[in-house]
Amino acid sequence: MLEAALSGYLVALSLILAIGAQNAFVLRQGLRREHVAAVVAVCALSDAVLIAAGVAGFGAISAALPWFGAAMRWLGVGFLLVYGALRFRAASRGGEALRPSASDPAPLGRVLATCLVLTWANPHVYLDTVVLIGSISAQHAPHQLAFGVAAAMASLSFFTALGFGARLLAPVFARASAWVWLEIGVGSVMWLIAAGLAFG
Repeated sequence: MLEAALSGYLVALSLILAIGAQNAFVLRQGLRREHVAAVVAVCALSDAVLIAAGVAGFGAISAALPWFGAAMRWLGVGFLLVYGALRFRAASRGGEALRPSASDPAPLGRVLATCLVLTWANPHVYLDTVVLIGSISAQHAPHQLAFGVAAAMASLSFFTALGFGARLLAPVFARASAWVWLEIGVGSVMWLIAAGLAFG
């Protein structure tokens, strides 16, 4: 059981560590100190649901619904292009308005809606959690539950560290120019992922 749990934690952590749209969004919210706990909770709970689905054997959803993968793919491409464009527009405004002390927090509903779309409209999330983690968990029978719980804990610990640890970078992001480069970086990540989904 311990071996299954350790494997689940390390597998999930290795998959989550890659810089992606969801991670970039959590980092940005952490730096702005806006609704960080809610964003971390949404990301961790979403991953837990998807991991549970994979461990429980629901990875066959793409086989049952052939259109599902394509629909998620193009929905994700569209959203990432728009969100990336918004980040570039924010950067073009000079970054001053992006300082946490200089602007009002975005409404919680809008932040959570963005977080949910970045999470659930990303086909890679389903590949990593439902398909890949689900298939690896089968190799640890009869301890799939320990594997799945540990994988979910890896997600929770990562997003907690990313969201709340971002404030350690606050001195760097006290400069407006740092926010400009962050927004350019986030926008570039969004568009690169969109291109990967469209042409990959």
